[in-house]
Amino acid sequence: MILYLIRHGQSSNNLLDEELKERSGTLPYDEYMKLRVSEPPLTAAGERQAEQLGTFIGSLPVHRLYCSPMLRTLQTMQPVAASLGGAPSVWVDLHEHGGIFQRAGMDAEAVGFPGLSRTEMLANFPGYRVDGIGEEGWWFGGEEDRAGCHARAARVLEELHRMAAELAADDTIVAISHGTFMDSLLKAIVGRLPGDEFYFNHHNTGATRVDFLPWSDRNSVAFIRYVNRTDHLSEEDLTY
Repeated sequence: MILYLIRHGQSSNNLLDEELKERSGTLPYDEYMKLRVSEPPLTAAGERQAEQLGTFIGSLPVHRLYCSPMLRTLQTMQPVAASLGGAPSVWVDLHEHGGIFQRAGMDAEAVGFPGLSRTEMLANFPGYRVDGIGEEGWWFGGEEDRAGCHARAARVLEELHRMAAELAADDTIVAISHGTFMDSLLKAIVGRLPGDEFYFNHHNTGATRVDFLPWSDRNSVAFIRYVNRTDHLSEEDLTY
Protein backbone atom coordinates (compact mmCIF):
# COMPACT_ATOMS: atom_id res chain seq x y z
CA MET A 1 0.00 0.00 0.00
CA ILE A 2 1.28 3.44 -0.95
CA LEU A 3 0.38 6.36 1.32
CA TYR A 4 0.64 9.99 0.28
CA LEU A 5 0.46 12.01 3.49
CA ILE A 6 -0.20 15.66 2.64
CA ARG A 7 -0.51 18.87 4.62
CA HIS A 8 -3.42 21.22 3.89
CA GLY A 9 -3.05 24.45 1.90
CA GLN A 10 -2.22 27.76 3.57
CA SER A 11 -4.88 28.74 6.12
CA SER A 12 -5.66 32.18 7.50
CA ASN A 13 -3.87 31.19 10.73
CA ASN A 14 -0.77 30.17 8.74
CA LEU A 15 -0.80 33.56 7.02
CA LEU A 16 -1.22 35.34 10.37
CA ASP A 17 1.77 33.40 11.72
CA GLU A 18 3.94 34.49 8.78
CA GLU A 19 2.83 38.13 8.99
CA LEU A 20 3.57 38.32 12.73
CA LYS A 21 7.00 36.76 12.23
CA GLU A 22 7.83 39.24 9.46
CA ARG A 23 6.81 42.15 11.67
CA SER A 24 8.47 40.98 14.87
CA GLY A 25 11.35 38.78 13.74
CA THR A 26 10.01 35.91 15.86
CA LEU A 27 6.45 34.81 16.53
CA PRO A 28 4.80 36.78 19.40
CA TYR A 29 2.90 33.77 20.72
CA ASP A 30 0.40 35.58 22.95
CA GLU A 31 -0.56 37.97 20.16
CA TYR A 32 -0.94 35.06 17.74
CA MET A 33 -3.21 33.18 20.15
CA LYS A 34 -5.43 36.23 20.58
CA LEU A 35 -5.78 36.80 16.82
CA ARG A 36 -6.01 33.23 15.50
CA VAL A 37 -9.40 31.64 14.80
CA SER A 38 -10.50 28.17 15.87
CA GLU A 39 -11.51 26.96 12.38
CA PRO A 40 -9.45 28.85 9.77
CA PRO A 41 -10.33 28.65 6.06
CA LEU A 42 -7.84 28.52 3.20
CA THR A 43 -6.37 31.78 1.95
CA ALA A 44 -6.26 32.64 -1.75
CA ALA A 45 -2.75 31.16 -1.81
CA GLY A 46 -4.07 28.03 -0.09
CA GLU A 47 -6.74 27.63 -2.76
CA ARG A 48 -4.08 27.90 -5.51
CA GLN A 49 -1.95 25.33 -3.71
CA ALA A 50 -4.92 22.98 -3.51
CA GLU A 51 -5.51 23.34 -7.25
CA GLN A 52 -1.87 22.53 -7.99
CA LEU A 53 -2.03 19.59 -5.60
CA GLY A 54 -5.12 18.35 -7.46
CA THR A 55 -3.17 18.36 -10.72
CA PHE A 56 -0.32 16.39 -9.11
CA ILE A 57 -2.56 13.82 -7.40
CA GLY A 58 -4.75 13.55 -10.50
CA SER A 59 -1.83 11.89 -12.29
CA LEU A 60 -1.68 9.06 -9.73
CA PRO A 61 -3.71 5.83 -9.61
CA VAL A 62 -5.40 6.62 -6.29
CA HIS A 63 -7.76 4.08 -4.69
CA ARG A 64 -8.88 5.89 -1.51
CA LEU A 65 -9.07 9.51 -0.31
CA TYR A 66 -9.08 10.64 3.32
CA CYS A 67 -9.00 14.02 5.03
CA SER A 68 -9.42 15.41 8.52
CA PRO A 69 -12.76 17.00 9.52
CA MET A 70 -11.24 20.48 9.76
CA LEU A 71 -12.35 23.12 7.26
CA ARG A 72 -8.90 23.70 5.72
CA THR A 73 -8.37 20.02 4.90
CA LEU A 74 -11.91 19.60 3.58
CA GLN A 75 -11.25 22.57 1.27
CA THR A 76 -7.81 21.30 0.22
CA MET A 77 -9.34 17.97 -0.74
CA GLN A 78 -11.90 19.49 -3.15
CA PRO A 79 -9.63 19.89 -6.23
CA VAL A 80 -8.02 16.52 -5.49
CA ALA A 81 -11.39 14.75 -5.40
CA ALA A 82 -12.52 16.61 -8.52
CA SER A 83 -9.39 15.59 -10.44
CA LEU A 84 -9.91 11.94 -9.54
CA GLY A 85 -13.70 11.80 -9.53
CA GLY A 86 -13.48 10.18 -6.11
CA ALA A 87 -15.46 10.43 -2.89
CA PRO A 88 -13.26 11.42 0.07
CA SER A 89 -13.82 9.91 3.51
CA VAL A 90 -13.54 12.15 6.56
CA TRP A 91 -11.19 10.49 9.07
CA VAL A 92 -11.57 12.26 12.41
CA ASP A 93 -8.27 11.02 13.85
CA LEU A 94 -6.35 12.97 11.17
CA HIS A 95 -7.23 16.31 12.81
CA GLU A 96 -4.60 18.75 13.98
CA HIS A 97 -3.04 18.68 17.42
CA GLY A 98 -5.18 20.67 19.82
CA GLY A 99 -8.54 20.14 18.17
CA ILE A 100 -10.85 23.11 17.61
CA PHE A 101 -10.29 25.63 20.37
CA GLN A 102 -9.73 29.27 21.17
CA ARG A 103 -7.33 30.53 23.83
CA ALA A 104 -6.79 34.21 24.63
CA GLY A 105 -3.15 33.74 25.62
CA MET A 106 -0.46 31.30 26.69
CA ASP A 107 -1.84 30.91 30.23
CA ALA A 108 -5.54 31.34 29.44
CA GLU A 109 -7.97 28.42 29.59
CA ALA A 110 -8.87 26.95 26.20
CA VAL A 111 -12.48 26.99 25.02
CA GLY A 112 -13.46 24.14 22.70
CA PHE A 113 -15.81 24.31 19.71
CA PRO A 114 -17.62 21.40 18.03
CA GLY A 115 -16.50 21.90 14.43
CA LEU A 116 -18.69 21.36 11.40
CA SER A 117 -21.79 19.22 11.85
CA ARG A 118 -22.77 16.40 9.50
CA THR A 119 -25.34 18.61 7.76
CA GLU A 120 -22.84 21.47 7.36
CA MET A 121 -20.20 19.17 5.92
CA LEU A 122 -22.57 17.59 3.40
CA ALA A 123 -23.95 21.00 2.40
CA ASN A 124 -20.51 22.49 1.79
CA PHE A 125 -18.74 19.34 0.60
CA PRO A 126 -21.29 17.19 -1.24
CA GLY A 127 -20.13 13.69 -1.99
CA TYR A 128 -17.83 13.44 1.01
CA ARG A 129 -18.31 10.41 3.25
CA VAL A 130 -18.90 11.68 6.76
CA ASP A 131 -19.42 8.50 8.77
CA GLY A 132 -18.98 9.20 12.47
CA ILE A 133 -19.81 12.92 12.19
CA GLY A 134 -23.00 13.86 14.03
CA GLU A 135 -25.25 16.90 14.13
CA GLU A 136 -23.46 18.04 17.27
CA GLY A 137 -20.13 18.21 15.42
CA TRP A 138 -17.07 16.08 16.09
CA TRP A 139 -14.82 17.84 18.64
CA PHE A 140 -15.82 17.56 22.28
CA GLY A 141 -12.74 18.68 24.18
CA GLY A 142 -10.96 21.90 24.98
CA GLU A 143 -7.38 21.82 23.75
CA GLU A 144 -5.79 18.41 23.16
CA ASP A 145 -2.36 17.96 24.69
CA ARG A 146 0.63 16.44 22.91
CA ALA A 147 0.16 13.08 24.63
CA GLY A 148 -3.34 12.88 23.15
CA CYS A 149 -1.97 13.73 19.72
CA HIS A 150 0.68 11.02 20.02
CA ALA A 151 -1.95 8.47 21.06
CA ARG A 152 -4.00 9.31 17.96
CA ALA A 153 -0.90 8.95 15.79
CA ALA A 154 -0.36 5.46 17.18
CA ARG A 155 -4.01 4.57 16.44
CA VAL A 156 -3.74 5.86 12.89
CA LEU A 157 -0.53 3.91 12.32
CA GLU A 158 -2.20 0.74 13.58
CA GLU A 159 -5.09 1.33 11.17
CA LEU A 160 -2.70 1.96 8.27
CA HIS A 161 -1.00 -1.39 8.91
CA ARG A 162 -4.45 -3.02 8.99
CA MET A 163 -5.38 -1.38 5.69
CA ALA A 164 -2.07 -2.46 4.15
CA ALA A 165 -2.92 -6.07 4.98
CA GLU A 166 -6.11 -5.89 2.89
CA LEU A 167 -4.78 -3.81 -0.02
CA ALA A 168 -2.31 -4.66 -2.77
CA ALA A 169 1.24 -3.35 -2.60
CA ASP A 170 0.59 -0.77 -5.34
CA ASP A 171 -2.85 0.36 -4.10
CA THR A 172 -2.58 4.08 -3.32
CA ILE A 173 -4.30 6.16 -0.66
CA VAL A 174 -4.12 9.92 -0.11
CA ALA A 175 -4.57 11.43 3.37
CA ILE A 176 -4.72 15.21 3.82
CA SER A 177 -3.90 16.25 7.36
CA HIS A 178 -1.95 18.83 9.39
CA GLY A 179 1.65 19.69 10.15
CA THR A 180 1.96 18.76 13.81
CA PHE A 181 -0.17 15.63 13.53
CA MET A 182 1.87 14.52 10.49
CA ASP A 183 5.03 15.03 12.56
CA SER A 184 3.59 12.78 15.27
CA LEU A 185 2.51 10.12 12.77
CA LEU A 186 5.92 10.01 11.10
CA LYS A 187 7.59 9.76 14.50
CA ALA A 188 5.26 6.86 15.30
CA ILE A 189 6.29 5.20 12.04
CA VAL A 190 10.01 5.49 12.86
CA GLY A 191 9.47 4.57 16.53
CA ARG A 192 10.56 7.92 17.95
CA LEU A 193 7.55 9.26 19.85
CA PRO A 194 7.54 11.72 21.53
CA GLY A 195 10.67 12.83 19.64
CA ASP A 196 10.71 16.35 21.04
CA GLU A 197 14.27 16.91 19.83
CA PHE A 198 13.33 17.00 16.12
CA TYR A 199 10.38 17.83 13.86
CA PHE A 200 9.18 16.59 10.46
CA ASN A 201 8.33 19.90 8.80
CA HIS A 202 5.93 20.23 5.86
CA HIS A 203 5.19 23.22 3.67
CA ASN A 204 1.55 23.84 2.79
CA THR A 205 0.46 20.89 0.57
CA GLY A 206 3.88 19.30 1.09
CA ALA A 207 3.62 15.57 0.36
CA THR A 208 5.32 12.64 2.05
CA ARG A 209 5.24 9.14 0.56
CA VAL A 210 5.31 6.04 2.75
CA ASP A 211 5.01 2.54 1.30
CA PHE A 212 3.63 -0.21 3.57
CA LEU A 213 4.97 -3.52 2.24
CA PRO A 214 4.82 -7.14 3.44
CA TRP A 215 7.87 -8.08 5.47
CA SER A 216 8.81 -11.50 6.92
CA ASP A 217 6.65 -12.28 9.96
CA ARG A 218 5.20 -8.76 10.26
CA ASN A 219 1.98 -7.61 8.64
CA SER A 220 3.83 -4.79 6.88
CA VAL A 221 6.86 -2.55 7.20
CA ALA A 222 6.96 1.15 6.31
CA PHE A 223 9.38 2.46 3.69
CA ILE A 224 9.64 6.28 3.76
CA ARG A 225 10.32 7.21 0.13
CA TYR A 226 10.43 10.99 0.56
CA VAL A 227 9.30 13.78 2.89
CA ASN A 228 7.76 17.20 2.10
CA ARG A 229 7.70 17.05 -1.70
CA THR A 230 6.63 20.46 -3.03
CA ASP A 231 7.63 20.39 -6.70
CA HIS A 232 3.94 20.48 -7.69
CA LEU A 233 3.83 24.09 -6.44
CA SER A 234 4.84 27.23 -8.29
CA GLU A 235 7.66 29.15 -6.60
CA GLU A 236 5.39 32.03 -5.60
CA ASP A 237 2.93 29.66 -3.92
CA LEU A 238 5.49 27.95 -1.66
CA THR A 239 4.46 28.79 1.92
CA TYR A 240 5.04 27.48 5.40
